[in-house]
Amino acid sequence: MLKKPSIPKGTRDFNPQEVSKRNYIFSVIRETFSLYGFQPIETPSFENSETLMGKYGEEGDRLIFKILNSGDYLAKVDDVLYAEKDSNKITSNISEKALRYDLTVPFARYVVQHQNEITFPFKRYQIQPVWRADRPQKGRFREFFQCDADVVGSTSLWQEVEFVQLYDAVFSKLVLKGVTIKINNRKVLSGIAESIGAEDKLIDFTVALDKLDKIGEEGVKKEMREKGISEEALQKLQPLFSFKGSNEERLNSLKGMLQTSELGMKGVNELEFIVENIKTLGLQTSSLQIDVTLARGLNYYTGAILEVSAPEEVNMGSIGGGGRYDDLTGIFGLKDMSGMGISFGLDRIYLVLEELNLFPETISENSKALFINFGEKEALYAMRAIAKLRIAGIKAELYPDATKMGKQIGYADKRNIPFTVLAGEKEMESQVFTLKNMKSGEQFQVNLLELEAFLDT
Repeated sequence: MLKKPSIPKGTRDFNPQEVSKRNYIFSVIRETFSLYGFQPIETPSFENSETLMGKYGEEGDRLIFKILNSGDYLAKVDDVLYAEKDSNKITSNISEKALRYDLTVPFARYVVQHQNEITFPFKRYQIQPVWRADRPQKGRFREFFQCDADVVGSTSLWQEVEFVQLYDAVFSKLVLKGVTIKINNRKVLSGIAESIGAEDKLIDFTVALDKLDKIGEEGVKKEMREKGISEEALQKLQPLFSFKGSNEERLNSLKGMLQTSELGMKGVNELEFIVENIKTLGLQTSSLQIDVTLARGLNYYTGAILEVSAPEEVNMGSIGGGGRYDDLTGIFGLKDMSGMGISFGLDRIYLVLEELNLFPETISENSKALFINFGEKEALYAMRAIAKLRIAGIKAELYPDATKMGKQIGYADKRNIPFTVLAGEKEMESQVFTLKNMKSGEQFQVNLLELEAFLDT
């Protein structure tokens, strides 16, 4: 008995309508990236393991898909190591490559490798799939597209301001109102860790804090205790869980909390610059909100951290995020190359637009018209017309078989093709076509020029 075909968990097939909707999102993001001066690049789907490992923290490393070496991948494993059955020790011997986890680290590798060809500051965008061995759930997949924009080679905070505007521009074009762009700063987090006496556990502190919206206050405290953060430190941290008010009020609270931390105050000043300038410039449909619990547990962020939340009526995780990294390329030998970047979560954005019914009704990769096939001569007559329509940029096709007209009409109906074109003997004699509106049932005769003009509307 044949086994029923299936696909791996966390992956999906996409039908034509879904692809059309995804392409709509891609086009809006790509056009906006270009409008803001970003240039496209692409990198391989897999990288050398040493490029990726150690760049995302302990949790991130566990989610990287490793690729087995080709050929006899156990050849380099000796009997002693094999007998230990320690997967962590054996992995480096059997896997030298891995699927990319994100687009940022490959971008850093690209910048270092091509630094002599690049004009800095370098503004690039990249729209490609990434892979993570995560637990599949709503809005979270093991294979998904990221849409990234980064600028490297500039320390100016105007980049952060522009990225906030870019987020707002994309979501405004998608008519997705009520989006919240949350912002924090890793210097602020470092200052908080310093003020509670936990500076030596900064990574543990930020990784736990980043889970606040998932596991709640008590869950975060429990994880911090498990990482060795004291009760006294947790008591000092308590005001962090109840920060309220406007951005200005939150900034004032942070200034009071971090007045003894030089690094923390630097972070506050950076936040203040971004918030004040966004307030002056204004946003179209989104709002900017300081969130002091926003940590994003990635090791490479050093300044501003951004995360985008969907409108409140949609139960969805973040639909975008990013931040400032002062020395990401340093891990590949190019020091003092500051950068700032953001990412759009295409799959989650798709689910949000679907739930809120925000996709335009006109989105379709369908043909505008299906020519009915009455036979060989009629098909040739139709194909001549179809060729001219295609030159004019109008999608049209001929039903391939001269079968019953009802079957052909049914095909057009199932495909949601709006018009059918009848070109039989009578039409050929008069050099016309009978055009039928599939929705209204109305039909009328037109010549080729009239047909082209009608279908081009």
